[in-house]
Formats: sequence, C-alpha cells, structure tokens
Amino acid sequence: MSTPTTVELDQDRIHEALSTVVDPEIQRPITELGMVEAITARAGAVVVTVLLTVGGCPLRDTIARDVRAAVAAVPGVDTVEVEFGVMSDEQRTALRERLRGGAATIPFAEPGSLTRVYCVASGKGGVGKSSMTVNLAVTLAERGLRVGVIDADIHGYSLPAMLGCAAAPTQVERMIMPVTAYGVKLISVAMFVDANEPVVWRGPMLHRVVNQFLTDVYWGDLDILLIDLPPGTGDIAISLAQLLPAAELIIVTTPQRTTATIAERAGAVAAKTGQRVAGVVENMAWLEQPDGTRATPFGSGGGDAVARRLSEILGAPCDLLGRVPFDARMNDAGDTGAPIAVADPDSEIGRIFRRLARTLAIRPRGLAGRTLALTPS
Repeated sequence: MSTPTTVELDQDRIHEALSTVVDPEIQRPITELGMVEAITARAGAVVVTVLLTVGGCPLRDTIARDVRAAVAAVPGVDTVEVEFGVMSDEQRTALRERLRGGAATIPFAEPGSLTRVYCVASGKGGVGKSSMTVNLAVTLAERGLRVGVIDADIHGYSLPAMLGCAAAPTQVERMIMPVTAYGVKLISVAMFVDANEPVVWRGPMLHRVVNQFLTDVYWGDLDILLIDLPPGTGDIAISLAQLLPAAELIIVTTPQRTTATIAERAGAVAAKTGQRVAGVVENMAWLEQPDGTRATPFGSGGGDAVARRLSEILGAPCDLLGRVPFDARMNDAGDTGAPIAVADPDSEIGRIFRRLARTLAIRPRGLAGRTLALTPS
C-alpha cells in the first residue's frame, strides 16, 4: 500500500503524532491543551506552530525537541521546523477552565479523590521531619507513583534546597504550575520570596497561602501528596485539618523520651480533628559503629512509646512504621540537594526508605466520603 501524500492526510498523521507530545509541566498532550496552533506540510517539509502558555517558558527547548522527534517519525516527513507563539489571555482562561473548571476547589478534598494525603508532623523541630518528607517523596516517585509535595513549613521552608530545586513555578492565568525535581512535584513559599528572606506572617495569612497551594496549584492526577508541616500544633496544622479532613498524619520522633512526649501532642491533635494517624517514624534510632555494633546516643524506645501512647489516645492501632539510623550523609545529601535515598539507594537508609515507601504506597484507602456506584433495587 502506498503512503498517502495529500496535505490533509499528512496533517492528520502529524496531529496524531503530536498527541504523543506531553507538556512537561501540565503532563497532558499539547493537542489536548490547545497548544498546537497550526500545521503546514509541503513536500516532506513540516512546520508546526506551538502556542506556549506564557512568554519565556523555561521548557520551550524541551517542547521543541519532543515535537521534532514525534513529527520526524511520521512516514514521508523529511524536515521539521517548530515555531512558537504565546497564548492570548482568552486562550489561557480557556486552558485553566479545561483543567480546573470554573471554581477554585481543593481536588484532594473532593469525595471521589483517590489521592492519599500524608501530613508529616513532629512535636518539635530538629527531629528530621523535612528529611523524612523529601526522602519518602523521591522513593515513592521511584516506585512509579505520581507524587506531590507541599512545603507547609512556611516560616522554616527548606524543601527546595533539599531537593536541589532552584526553578521558579510558572503561572498560567490564576493557575500555578509546581516545579518538578526527581520526579516529584513541589511547591514552597521559598519560590516566591527573595533569597533567604524571612516570612513574617500570622494566622490568616498562613491559612491563605496554604489554601492557595491546594486550590491554585495545578497538581494533576497524584497518587500521593506529602505535606511537610511546621513543628507543633499551630495555625497551619489546624488549617490543614479543616481543608483536608481525610489527610493522615505521619509522626516523626527521635528515641529520646522527652522528644517522644512532645511528639505525642502532634499526633494527639488527630483526636480533636478526626484525622487518622498513619503511623510513627523514629529518626536517629542508632549510630552504626566501625565494628558493626550500634550505639544509641539519643536514647531508645521513643518511637515505640509514641506509637503505644497514640494507640491509647486515639482508640485505634498506631504502628511504628520504621526506624531510621543517624547518618551524617543524610544531612550532607540534603545540603547538596541530593536526598540520600537517591544519592545512595543501596545504603541501609536507602533500603529503609524503600520499605517505608512500600508500606505507605500499598495502604488501603477508606471509603469515607466517596460516592459508591450502587443503585437501590
């Protein structure tokens, strides 16, 4: 059978090829997003005009490369040229409505949402809560899951640096595109302030920015959303309990009994908010010695104590999900923007995080708030 050569059929084939090109930020085909403005095909030479969502799009070169590769694979195409334009205000509005609908809502609070939301909490600072968040996130993403992370520690933001992420989010209309690092989608107030500028906000402003991260950021279809909470039981923890009542808490503690007692308070919040505690992670559980023995400079038993006490307070099993040893490389990896779960995946810590990720990834989701496809007889 000879290859059709009419312009119309060539354009159909080219359009079909372009449907395999995915926008790197939105993760949807560019044909579906209305980004393909025109296709011109003459005697094997193809010109594709692509509309960028915003001028100066940082991923322009990536889109051009993917378009050229997809179209060049069409039989009969000899050369491919990519031209760029920018969407009009009306086109951006149409795009936002296509993706999010007319009203700004929290997709993870919708009854049909299948995204598991975990809030990583601690009673006090310095226990490694943020390190837990980033290492869990990258490990879950390596399992092939679609993972998002919100740096909700507004006053102590740190996750972009720990993930080696210096990029700024793109804004389309009133929709913010999260930045991606190690396959994880990330948003943080650090992306909206200058250098190491302090954030001096009180309750209403804190609630507003957290709500904006949930409503105005386009997350797409996520399997898991991790939220790094600030230490303690303050405004942000309360706001998130109101905005995401189905979110589960992961409590991070150290073996020290004093720290464990404070960590209990962070978990006990669930008794007042109606949330569920997914479990406890004990960080700095031991220090590996050169002779292979384990020292416990931070004490022992804190994780078990928190899990046991929260089980009593909440009237439901609260498991110790795992223990993570103290390793200076964990701090070094965070400082260099390469989480240890990625920088040294075959280390003992890397294996522990894979076990934690497997536990959290396979947790069954409850049916509370979901619409069941049942019809009364």
